[in-house]
Amino acid sequence: MFPGQGAQTVGMGRQLAGSLPGVRELYDRAGEVLGYDLARLCFEGPAEELDSTVCSQPALFVTSLAALEALRAESPEVVLACEAAAGLSLGEYTAMVFAGAMEFEDGLMLVQKRGAAMQEAADATPSGMASILGLERVEVEALCDRARGEDILEIANLLCPGNIVISGHNAACERAAEMAQSAGAMKAVPLAVAGAFHTRIMQPADQRLAEALADVPMQGPKIPVVSNVDARPHQDPEEIRQLLIRQVLHPVYWEDSMRYLLQEGFDQFYEVGPGRVLRGLLRRIERKVTCQSVAV
Repeated sequence: MFPGQGAQTVGMGRQLAGSLPGVRELYDRAGEVLGYDLARLCFEGPAEELDSTVCSQPALFVTSLAALEALRAESPEVVLACEAAAGLSLGEYTAMVFAGAMEFEDGLMLVQKRGAAMQEAADATPSGMASILGLERVEVEALCDRARGEDILEIANLLCPGNIVISGHNAACERAAEMAQSAGAMKAVPLAVAGAFHTRIMQPADQRLAEALADVPMQGPKIPVVSNVDARPHQDPEEIRQLLIRQVLHPVYWEDSMRYLLQEGFDQFYEVGPGRVLRGLLRRIERKVTCQSVAV
């Protein structure tokens, strides 16, 4: 499992780059593609620049693949035996590169363009996201209906039981946060993101991403990669392209994705990349499953 935006921290990858030549090479290759020193940004910050959508997406993509190199060095049999992959939002691109559906440089270029397009869409419309804790999906949908007014306000991420992220215009998000407790929520937590990801506020970022994806060679992944859009794996490259485009405007069905893998019999998971968010979400979905975090 590969993490999404929000998992980044200043200093990530620094220790691995100092101990594994393959990791240092990844950051060097990334710098050549991006045209700036990604390694220095990840290792030293500043946090404000690292947290920007246009920088955090390439930074997390590369650092998660750096963590994969660490796992490969320490436990090569684990990587060789891997039978499926998934990534949260941005992390789906990392999963696709791991699964051999696209090359590293192509994936990085896509992530850079995706981040820039999403940042531009966010700058055009004051918007944001908030986690609603303690309510189920039908209750969050009802909350959005009451708080929406004339604005856009939708469910963006279905992460795990009792943790659902809403996304929309700032005023609508603020109204929902104010109403959340009276609706039975434990609390509403505004997220430090640039805008309303996974809603139609992100148009025309999807169109720009479609143009970029059209130019990228892609093949069927060597192992199943579960799509955020429908919580199912896909093999056809053109279908994968269309799902990655839809992902920008569509809710992330992370809980459904994990339940699909559990139903398929998977019982050993690895969170590869910064943070332990995905491990925590998985434990909320199925407490008995084993999940190991690969630190960076």
